[in-house]
Amino acid sequence: MTFAVIEPGATLGVMGGGQLGRMFVHAAQRMGYFTAVLDPDPDSPAGRVSHHHIRSGYVDPQGLARLADCSEAVTTEFENVPAPALAALALRRRVAPGAEAVAIAQDRSSEKEHFVRCGVACAPYAVIETPQQLAAIDAGLLPGILKTSRLGYDGKGQQRVQTRDDLASAWEGLKRAPCVLEKMLPLAAECSVVVARGADGRMVHLPPQLNLHRAGILAVTEVFEGNISADLACRAVAATESIAQGLRYVGVLCVEFFVLGDGSLVVNEMAPRPHNSGHWSMDGCDVSQFELQVRTLTGLPLTAPRQHSAAVMLNLLGDLWLQDGAQRTPPWEAVLQLPGTHLHLYGKASAKPGRKMGHLNVTAQTSQQARATALAAAALLGIEPF
Repeated sequence: MTFAVIEPGATLGVMGGGQLGRMFVHAAQRMGYFTAVLDPDPDSPAGRVSHHHIRSGYVDPQGLARLADCSEAVTTEFENVPAPALAALALRRRVAPGAEAVAIAQDRSSEKEHFVRCGVACAPYAVIETPQQLAAIDAGLLPGILKTSRLGYDGKGQQRVQTRDDLASAWEGLKRAPCVLEKMLPLAAECSVVVARGADGRMVHLPPQLNLHRAGILAVTEVFEGNISADLACRAVAATESIAQGLRYVGVLCVEFFVLGDGSLVVNEMAPRPHNSGHWSMDGCDVSQFELQVRTLTGLPLTAPRQHSAAVMLNLLGDLWLQDGAQRTPPWEAVLQLPGTHLHLYGKASAKPGRKMGHLNVTAQTSQQARATALAAAALLGIEPF
């Protein structure tokens, strides 16, 4: 399968108006495209900067028809866009990624089944949808992490459980929603790979990214030579490409991995969209993950991104605006006096604890310089050192 090229000057649509949509819109506009965003929020970050903002629900037939009317192709900026809406759009317009791939990513059990089919190792797990399945859980999966099969992200819908009693109580607390129980493993590190796959099957990828999570939310990403071993990087890229190929995926896909104490690699989850851990590419690479999203959607050539600077990304959460019980403006002037700092704020109207308000990219010639500057910025902002 190949796509006819959609030339600049056309309108590209995006389902979802959050920060990932905003950065896609900026990338598309920089390349000469018009944009349309479908999101019910009148103040959505992407809607506020797009040429067209269709304020409707994601399954509203009239809203979907308006998006199809004004767009040559449509993508998505978050994985919980209803897959049937994407399927409906695909009857009229090019949609990438497709509904089938998004539907698999929306359900943890389907996602894990896909990983197994692709020959990629994941943590030992069991599906819990009935009391009988709960009673039959292998004790070897404990201690573990109970995760809702759907609508979980940034640590939401997850509980650590030590015993069978903990597990039963946690499942009741999640209102007996379909869940996956994953065995807790001895983690040494976490990493991710962003891959872009075109309709012709060509794939390119960003360098593997070393990630630090706090309270289930990505806090820091570091990308430079030696951030992880060359062997581990090759295995992570090969696994990601296998997962994308197995989906016949078109678009940008991020796969997150756990690195175990013995050096082995297990897949955690995938996101059918650009990812927080790939934001560094906006300033550390000659082609960002958002430009790759534009290219895969329009059928433009996929060129391998080239990293030109060591990079560290700091996630900026609403807590930075709410320190000491009062709202404040973070000290941007002091932060931006540091060499190689690049501030990206998402245009959100209000700060809340844990809410992603922006990110700070730090670039430098060496990893030591990038880390030193990022640590200095973190100290100014009140972010815990890493």
